[in-house]
Amino acid sequence: MNFDTLKLWSARLGTKALAAPLLIVMMLSMMVLPLPPFALDIFFSFNIALSIIVLLTSLYTIKPLDFLVFPTVLLVSTMLRLSLNVASTRVVLTEGHTGPDAAGKVIEAFGHFLIGGNYTVGIVVFIILTIINFTVVTKGAGRIAEVGARFALDALPGKQLAIDADLNAGLIAEQEARRRRSEVAQEAEFYGAMDGASKYVRGDAIAGIMITVINIFGGLIVGLVQHDLGFSEALKIYTLLAIGDGLVAQIPALIISTAAGIVVSRVASDEDIGGQFIGQLFAKPQVLYITAGIIGGMGIIPGMPHIAFLLLAMVLAAGGYALVKKSEAKKQLETAPPPPVATPEVEEATWQDILPVDTLGLEVGYRLIPLVDKTQGGELLKRIKGIRKKFAQEVGFLSPAVHIRDNLELKPSAYRITLKGVEVGFGEANMGQFLAIDPGLVSGTLQGTPTTDPAFGLPAVWIDAATREQAQTMGYTVVDAGTVIATHLNHLITSHAAELLGRHEVQQLLDHLAKDTPKLIEELTPKLLPLSTIQKVLQNLLIEGVHIRDMRTIIETLSEYGVQIHDANELSSHVRVALGRAIVQQIFPTGNELTVMTLDNRLERLLMQAMQSGSGEGGLEPGLADTLAAQTEAAAQQQQQLGLTPVLLVPAPLRALLSKFLRRTLPQLKVLSHAELPETKTIRVVGLVGGQS
Repeated sequence: MNFDTLKLWSARLGTKALAAPLLIVMMLSMMVLPLPPFALDIFFSFNIALSIIVLLTSLYTIKPLDFLVFPTVLLVSTMLRLSLNVASTRVVLTEGHTGPDAAGKVIEAFGHFLIGGNYTVGIVVFIILTIINFTVVTKGAGRIAEVGARFALDALPGKQLAIDADLNAGLIAEQEARRRRSEVAQEAEFYGAMDGASKYVRGDAIAGIMITVINIFGGLIVGLVQHDLGFSEALKIYTLLAIGDGLVAQIPALIISTAAGIVVSRVASDEDIGGQFIGQLFAKPQVLYITAGIIGGMGIIPGMPHIAFLLLAMVLAAGGYALVKKSEAKKQLETAPPPPVATPEVEEATWQDILPVDTLGLEVGYRLIPLVDKTQGGELLKRIKGIRKKFAQEVGFLSPAVHIRDNLELKPSAYRITLKGVEVGFGEANMGQFLAIDPGLVSGTLQGTPTTDPAFGLPAVWIDAATREQAQTMGYTVVDAGTVIATHLNHLITSHAAELLGRHEVQQLLDHLAKDTPKLIEELTPKLLPLSTIQKVLQNLLIEGVHIRDMRTIIETLSEYGVQIHDANELSSHVRVALGRAIVQQIFPTGNELTVMTLDNRLERLLMQAMQSGSGEGGLEPGLADTLAAQTEAAAQQQQQLGLTPVLLVPAPLRALLSKFLRRTLPQLKVLSHAELPETKTIRVVGLVGGQS
């Protein structure tokens, strides 16, 4: 491999990406290859610097997730210390007889200057540092990380539901919701990783004790047997080297363990540790005054160090006085009259003044705010989320989010539903009461406030909670205020599904389908049909209540006929034929027999001639149109009285014309063509339109 190849791989991987593998290889090499004393000095100095960097980073970290790599740093620093211990042990045992600087100047400095060359003091100091690190700092940090991981996992579902509620209410965008979900998951993973990483530090403390003991006894054996040193001389040399080696490793370990405790024990806020410490511990002047009095009183007791106590008392009292002055200045600033503000000139209008119109909006009076406020329960938010999910599963596309806001111009218990800024629904819902709806078969009347069900126009009564069971016994359908609004919203979303399907929703629908069948979408748009034509076809289906869940069949049909036909209405007719089985199943969920109405032969011929001539409204003469509307309405009412769904079966050329014409007066009527009926179904004609004309 030449130099150019190395440069190419380095450019591809990046300098940062090469740092971690090189560090791991270096640590493994230190365990196997002998290192000169100068190299040990460099690595020991780097280890100390690394621990200080980690500690300072943890102090200036705002929240734990800002130092997400800390568990890995904990592991790497532990392995680095163990690698240095192995390398220094090799040097101590092989070259220790030459003098105290055999393992480098760093170990010699820790062995002489920090403990005064007294190996007894060194052993005591080393044991104390190890006990502090092992039993206090590391154990406490591990326990906090364990509890933090448990609580983070327990709170994970609740946090995710809160994010989904904000998203469904339109308070946050989809990108922000994904960021918050990722942050919640990372928080749980971080505490779990810290819980596991703390075990490495505890193991490192145990390994440090064992390595030090092995170095002492191993050095004695080597010094006595191989180098013919006296017992006291060998004990002094190798003990000082072993203790120096142990202290060089334990002090960075203690620093990093302290950093781990700081990271997992702090509560997330907008300040670093220093700001929280000063701002909260020394924030109350009363506390400083009382502490100064106690310390000053102790300072005048005979036998006490008067200068130290009295000096500290003066400093605390001065700090309290400064806080009082600062508080008074702040109050004066707040109570002072504001300076006269010059009347700003009216700014020129900009494009930023144009606010986008919400596709779906829900405005509520102030008494209904608890229904949409997540801090007060906000059960309506969860129901709206369920409405959108059910709509997507049944109709076939995801409706726009419902933007909720309070409107003080409405009555306190009123609400308004808007579609593209225009009111499409209005009603009132009384908090604390229940709406008893009369489905037509009740056995009595109720005391309450008479009204009308806002969703379907049925007679209803607002009743108190005490009358709820009585109303249910009498056959009323009883719902609470939140259900009234949710049902009304669901009804309007379903009935206006075609208007909710915009270009953006169609594109999202095609992108979702392209994940499984990319070639199918590539062949259709934009090669055969533009997006606007596909949108119009889907809207035609939704206008007549046909669900678009079977997008594969719709796309395949459009691809088949889109080569020759570009008219959206003609394409809609072909798509309806392809979806015939699903359309019939939607109207007649059970049974193989289809109860339908048909046209009289004479009326059918007249309609065919009128459509070919193109006269009148929608191709119909006014007199013929009035007769058709009246007779169809009468036949449909007879069907409904028998408990049957009014369905008119007509020839394929007439279906689109009659459906559009009759939809205005009979929205509940379904118009089918012969071509849309599956061959496996049996047709039973129960009504004839135009038979008496």
